[in-house]
Amino acid sequence: MSDPDFFAAMTRMGQDWAKALNPALGALTPKGFEALWPTMPKEMMEQFFGKGLNPQGLDAKTRLLLTLAGLTVLGAQAEAQIRLTVRHLTEAGATRQEIAETIAQMGMFGGIPAMTRAMTLATEVLDEENDKESDA
Repeated sequence: MSDPDFFAAMTRMGQDWAKALNPALGALTPKGFEALWPTMPKEMMEQFFGKGLNPQGLDAKTRLLLTLAGLTVLGAQAEAQIRLTVRHLTEAGATRQEIAETIAQMGMFGGIPAMTRAMTLATEVLDEENDKESDA
C-alpha cells in the first residue's frame, strides 16, 4: 500500500464501478451527487428522522441539528452532506439563527477552520433558498 498511485487507482476503480451500475454516474461530481438527493418534505423527515423512530424521543429538527454539529466537528469535509442537512433543516423548521448557533458551537470542538467552512456552506444553501423564495 505504499504505492503513490494507490489512491488514484482506488478512485478509478470506484468510477469504473459507478459507470458499470449506471453510465451517467461516470462523470458525477460532488455537486451532481448532491442534486440526486432532493429535500424531503417535513412530514417525511419527521417519520424517518424524528418521532417516527421514537415517539417520545427527539424531533427531526433536533436530530438534524445534531447531525450538522457532528458534520461540522469532523472538519466540515462532507460538503454535500452539510448542504443537504441544511436544506433538510430549513424544511424541518430550523431558523438561520439555530443553524448558525449549532455550527458556531462546534468551533470550540472542531476548530475555527471547520466552523468557518460549515458556516460558508450553510450560508450558500440558505442564500439559495432565499433566492428561490424571492423568485416564486
